[in-house]
Amino acid sequence: MTASITGRHEHHHGHGHGHGHGHDHAVAFALGVALNLGFVAAEAVCGVVGNSVALLADAGHNLGDVLGLAIAWGATALARRRPSHRFTYGLRSSSILAALFNAIVLLIAVGGIIVEALNRLAAPQPVASRLIMAVAAAGIVVNGASALLFLGGRRGDLNIRAAFLHLAADAGVSLAVVLTGAAILLTGWMWLDGAASLAVALVIVLGTWRLLRDAINLALAGVPPGIDAGAVRAHLDRLAGVAAVHDLHIWPISTTETALTCHLVMPAGHPGDEMLAALAQQLHQRFAIDHATIQVETGDPDHPCKLVPDHVV
Repeated sequence: MTASITGRHEHHHGHGHGHGHGHDHAVAFALGVALNLGFVAAEAVCGVVGNSVALLADAGHNLGDVLGLAIAWGATALARRRPSHRFTYGLRSSSILAALFNAIVLLIAVGGIIVEALNRLAAPQPVASRLIMAVAAAGIVVNGASALLFLGGRRGDLNIRAAFLHLAADAGVSLAVVLTGAAILLTGWMWLDGAASLAVALVIVLGTWRLLRDAINLALAGVPPGIDAGAVRAHLDRLAGVAAVHDLHIWPISTTETALTCHLVMPAGHPGDEMLAALAQQLHQRFAIDHATIQVETGDPDHPCKLVPDHVV
C-alpha cells in the first residue's frame, strides 16, 4: 500500500523560504538589475577614459552579475508555474539551474580578470586614480544597496543567496578599488592596478566556491545543505510500529523545497491517514522536508521489496 503525504510549506523552518515572497523578490530583482546595469555602463566608460583595468575588470564582473540577476529573476518566475503532465513538479528546479549558472559565470569572469591583471602587471600603465576612486565609491553604494534588497531571503534560498553574495562581493570589490586608487595616488605605483585585480579575482573565487559546491549538489539531486539524512532516518526508525526503513531518498525540488520518498516496514499494517499526516508535519517542522511520499509495507517474506538494500535504486 502506498500513502502519499505532502506537508504544506508553512515557512517557519530556517531552511524554507516560501512562495509568498515571490512578488517581493521580483521587485528586488527589478531594482537590482536596473541599478547595476546603469552602473556597469558608467563604470565601463570611466574605465576606458581612466585607462584602468581594475575598473574594466570590475565592470565586466558586474555585467556578469547583471546577467546572473536576470536569470535568477527568470527562475523565480518559472518556479511559480503550475505543474504539468510533462513537468510534474512544475519548473521549480529552474532556480537550481540559475544558481549553478551564476556560479559558473562568476568563475569565467575570474579567468578574464586574471589574464588582464597579469598583462597589466607585466606592463603597468598610468591610470586616473581620482576617477577610479569616484566610480568605485559609487559602486559601493549601488552594490551595497542592491545586496540589501536580498538580505532577508538569503538564508532559505540558494538562488537568492547567490544574488546576495554577488552583490555583497561587488561592494567589497569596489571598496578594494577605492583603496587601490588612493594607494596609486599616494605612491605612484601603477602596478597596484594589476595587483588589485588579482586580489579581486581571489575574493570572487573564495566567495563563489561554496555557492558552486552547493549548486552542484542540488543539481545532482543531493541532500540539501542543512538536512541531516542520518537524523531523518533515525526519526523514521523510531516511529511506533516501524520495523525497518529502506529506499530513503531526499532531494531538492527547488532551491527552497525538499522532497522525500521512503518505504516503511510496518508488520501491523497501514497506520492510518492520521499517523501519516502527523509524520508529514514532523518532517516539515524538524527537517524542512515539504513533499514526502511514504510507502508502507508489512514485510511479507513471500513478496519482498525489490528496493532492499539501500544501494539498490
